[in-house]
Amino acid sequence: MKERIEECFKSRFATEGVFYASAGRINLIGEHTDYNGGFVFPGAIDKGMMVDIALNSTDKVRAYSVDLDSYVEFGFNEEDAPSESWARYIFGVCREIIKRCGNVLKGFDTAFAGDVPLGAGMSSSAALESAFAFALNDIFNLSIDKFELAKIGQSTEHNYCGVKCGIMDQFASVFGKEGNLIRLDCRSMEYKYFPFHPQGYRLVLLDSVVKHELASSAYNKRRESCENVCRVMRENGYPRVEFLRDADMAMLGSIREKISDEDYLRAKYVIEETERVLTVCEALERDDYETVGKMMYLTHYGMSKEYEVSCQELDFLNDIAKECGVTGSRVMGGGFGGCTINLVKDELYDTFIEKACRLYKEKYGRSPKVYPVVISNGARKL
Repeated sequence: MKERIEECFKSRFATEGVFYASAGRINLIGEHTDYNGGFVFPGAIDKGMMVDIALNSTDKVRAYSVDLDSYVEFGFNEEDAPSESWARYIFGVCREIIKRCGNVLKGFDTAFAGDVPLGAGMSSSAALESAFAFALNDIFNLSIDKFELAKIGQSTEHNYCGVKCGIMDQFASVFGKEGNLIRLDCRSMEYKYFPFHPQGYRLVLLDSVVKHELASSAYNKRRESCENVCRVMRENGYPRVEFLRDADMAMLGSIREKISDEDYLRAKYVIEETERVLTVCEALERDDYETVGKMMYLTHYGMSKEYEVSCQELDFLNDIAKECGVTGSRVMGGGFGGCTINLVKDELYDTFIEKACRLYKEKYGRSPKVYPVVISNGARKL
């Protein structure tokens, strides 16, 4: 990929640049916990975005997407925003840096490409934002700290791409460290690295290649359920419950008659998922991947039957994983489509992949996409 980008960069701009990269991410466990003040547990992966960049002595950005074979030029003012959606990520990063640091940027040429699969829930957009934020911070000696680089990516999504995302994707892309997952406390923003070197196991994503349309409205409904349960708890003897992260199952049981069955199940999932993240952290510190796998299956059950954000295709892939003796499997991401993440023993890997692809195609008429992943470094200069 690097050679392809370099060749395009030289032929288009007749100069040599400097390479930077950032990573896509997986989340091993901890879904729908972020907006409930809980923990997420992401890691950067060996698939990401790579950027070739050089100053150009103008007041314009000249950017070329190698993968899309698309070229744009734009300035640094709000009225210069490009119409191409891919270019708005770069423009947004520039604008967010200017908001924080003043008019510190000068024109630059760039070409970039990536190998993060689009639409598979591995955060290609966060990888792109993080690569450019890291590169511009380095080139212009801006001394922006890593947390602020992640926030620049998040603000780009909010203000220039119309996506009100949390911080996890950009955080993982910036802070990722080879051989480590990161437990991020979404309330305090404290984080800790945990070793992830599963000898004898592989991590693989199976992309169902479906995305069901009700995702955004269903997401909002689930947030409302969580907020409603917190409100009822505050009104019934638990004034300090700001988020479900502050609650436990005994507290939930005490208000059982005051909330709907649906709200109860949503809250049960979130409270237990918060505990599962902590259990997985403890298990990793003793290299206990069997416990990690059990927690993954429990998360899938909770997302399917309690939070109800899975779908039949993802449940089918999860069932095949169980049948094949896969150590752990669950839907990864918001749900209603996307991928399962699977922790598979080496000796079962080929059989599992073959059977999952064959049976899924027989049932749904198409094969799932297979993405082996390795936990790797985040944003960096190459």
